[in-house]
Amino acid sequence: MELPGTYKNGNYIVKLLPDGTKVRETDENEFIPAFAESCDCKITDRCDGGCPYCYEGCTPEGRHGDILQYKFLDTLHPYTELAINGNDMSHPDLVPFLCKLKEKRVIVNMTVNQIHFEKYQELICELVDRKLIYGLGISLKVPTEQFIAQVKRYPNAVIHVINGVLTRCDVERLSDNNLKLLILGYKTLRRGDVWYSEEYENITERQNWLKVSLPDIISHFQVVSFDNLALEQLGVKEWMDEEKWSEFYMGDDGNYTFYLDLVEGSFAGNSLTSYRYPLMEHIDDMFRKQKGEYHYGKKDCEYEYLACEQKREGL
Repeated sequence: MELPGTYKNGNYIVKLLPDGTKVRETDENEFIPAFAESCDCKITDRCDGGCPYCYEGCTPEGRHGDILQYKFLDTLHPYTELAINGNDMSHPDLVPFLCKLKEKRVIVNMTVNQIHFEKYQELICELVDRKLIYGLGISLKVPTEQFIAQVKRYPNAVIHVINGVLTRCDVERLSDNNLKLLILGYKTLRRGDVWYSEEYENITERQNWLKVSLPDIISHFQVVSFDNLALEQLGVKEWMDEEKWSEFYMGDDGNYTFYLDLVEGSFAGNSLTSYRYPLMEHIDDMFRKQKGEYHYGKKDCEYEYLACEQKREGL
């Protein structure tokens, strides 16, 4: 596979390797980006998966984002990584959206639930073959032998698991299959908050087990990575020396990446941020604004988010 991209961002060089590895290089003491390297991007709230811990609260009646209307798409830098939620693959503009991003040389990583990964194999295979998506995230439900065999067909597939949902049995079934694992922190939002209250003892028991077992688990997978929330919840930094941490840690939320909600028409440092801005016409303006370079305080953020919500509701 060819090298996906090498580019200059601020005072450093970014290299994206075929296996999904990202390398930053600079001659200076710190990395100072001029624009966002990547964005998490929600394109729909519609999903029939019914996961009880869904922090977005997606339902079969959820709204799709009007994803082709936004002018900022034309300002995306080549090789920007965009992580989108495919959900149940029902968004009518999904393929045109992906085609537009490919024309911009944007690297798209799409996440789907295991249910829909198995159900829409033909479509997903087509998207990969046409290079409309590069990375494929699959949210785990039940790790059957058939599922593991299907995942192995995709070199850039990563199985997404959640701290507090992942079980010992899941890990045993997935282990020693040369798989890539992404561990996500548990988010107590929307249905995730309700389920956390109902299943508190079971969730915390699984979280405690995972925290203790992590060093051993890592040896049974090709790659194990974490989002920042999982790093915090699992205390990963505690069992890494400072040199290793500096080598592998990719930065705080909002420093190199931020969150785009194309359903509500807003953006923020990450999906957990309670106050958000309405989307702007240029991706760089949004990146700088959420980093605070526009000198907005929290009250301004909350005011603008309220204005965005009122506009959406037609008030």
